[in-house]
Parts: sequence; structure tokens; C-alpha cells
Amino acid sequence: MRILIADDHPIVRKGVCTILESRNDLEVCAEATNGQEAIEKALQLKPDVVILDVTMPYLDGFRAAKKIYETLHVPILILSMHDGNEMVRLAASAGAKGFVNKNAISDCLLTAVDTVAAGGTFFPAANCNEVCLV
Repeated sequence: MRILIADDHPIVRKGVCTILESRNDLEVCAEATNGQEAIEKALQLKPDVVILDVTMPYLDGFRAAKKIYETLHVPILILSMHDGNEMVRLAASAGAKGFVNKNAISDCLLTAVDTVAAGGTFFPAANCNEVCLV
């Protein structure tokens, strides 16, 4: 499965890449540092899953998600340091199929990727085992 990651923090991108590439069936096909670059790379490479940070320069993750989803209908996961039902609702309304709080990346990311890639949704409330309503 080919995955595009967009986050303006290099350390976060590296950590996400490390987690994803710990599995042989997952490949990070591209990285982006802002929402506009994420859109361009998604259109060019057509990844299987796109992971977007919310707060990025030039174009935030919600607006990038909306444009990518409208064009490619690819599953999108939103990452954020911010939590709560409002963030989850914003992610879902932008076309995202999942949301992962950055504090839970090591616990939830692989499950979230597998879930959205299989056509499901992943919107946990407080942890990976507790799902909130969108």
C-alpha cells in the first residue's frame, strides 16, 4: 500500500514514516511539507492512502483533504495535536475517513491506515478502542 504523508514538521514525518515502514506491505511513496504540495503529489502519484496534518502552511489539512478527496476519492487520515469531537467533525466534513491524535500515533496509526484502506472509518474519541460519533 502506497502512502503519502504531509506534515510541516520533519520529526513528525520521520516518525510516521518509521511506524508505517515497520511493515513490509506499507510504503511511503511521498512526503509533503504543506497542503498545496500534498495536493500536487497526490494528483501526480495517486497513493492508496493520504495522511495530512491539520496545521500546515499555504493550505491547511482540512482544505487539502477536501481537494484531494473530491478529485481522487482516496482514503484520507487527518493528524492533529488538537482533539475533540469538533476536530473529528471537521475532518469528516472535509472527506477524511479517519482522525488520529498525534499523541496516539504509536498506538493507533497502523490500525487507522488498515481501517480506512479497507473502506472503513476511524474516528476514535479518547483512544483506539473507543469510537466517537461523527
